[in-house]
Order: sequence, then C-alpha cells, then structure tokens
Amino acid sequence: MKIIIDADACPVVDIALSVAKEHGIECTLICDTAHVMQREGCNTITVDKGADSADFRLVNMLESGDIAITQDYGLAAMCLSKKANVLNQNGLIYTDKNIEQLLFTRYVGKKVRAAGGRMKGPPKRTHEQDENFQKALISLIEKAKRTQGT
Repeated sequence: MKIIIDADACPVVDIALSVAKEHGIECTLICDTAHVMQREGCNTITVDKGADSADFRLVNMLESGDIAITQDYGLAAMCLSKKANVLNQNGLIYTDKNIEQLLFTRYVGKKVRAAGGRMKGPPKRTHEQDENFQKALISLIEKAKRTQGT
C-alpha cells in the first residue's frame, strides 16, 4: 500500500505525510511545473503543466488498495475504477455510492459557469476539516491493513 497525493493546491500535504510516516507507508506527491514542491520523507514527481497531466500520472501509478488524495471528482472516479481508496482534503471518502452525485454536481456547476453564472467558492479552511481529514486517512490506512492482512 502507498499513498499518492494530487498535490497541486492540496492543503493537507503535511498532515498526510505525517500520518504516512507514523504508519510506515510510502508517500508520493504529484504536481505540475506550476506547483513544484519538495517535502522530506516522500517522493515527488513533477509532470509537465497541462490539462490533467498530473491526474493521469497519478492514476497510472495506482494499484488496488492504494490510497489517493484529491479534491478532483473526475480523478477520484478514475481512482475508484482502479480499486483504490480515495479521500478528499476534508475527510470525505469517495465511494462507488457517492461519486455519481458528486460528478453530477460538478457537471451542473460547469453548465452554470458556461452560461455566465457564478458559483460560490469554498469557505475558509478550518481546523475541524484538518482533523476530519486526518481521522479519515487513519481509518482508510487501518482498513487497508486489515484487508491486506498486515
């Protein structure tokens, strides 16, 4: 099992790395050239800037049982198809049961914006969101370890 993070604009990279280190799990950050980053204790892969280049690299690296962290619903859907565990920055665990509604919400938002409408952005990040993310990540790790029998 490994953790792969869609690190472009991801607010929980440091939390994820800390949890990965505590559990002895390999962690990889994927970012494009517009968001180059380096963190101690993990691998960093920088891809060319371009539509979905980081997303496709992440999906191609995933194996069944790995954990992917992303806020992108489209990427989450691709990760689920590879039988990965997928989590967003607020602690939402993506599943086959909730991804369809999330993708539909994204579609509706895109249609509203294309018609000249505006969508309200997310509120300021809270400490509670960080805590929810950390708890959900630990839960996914424990579940994956039980499934793998380690």
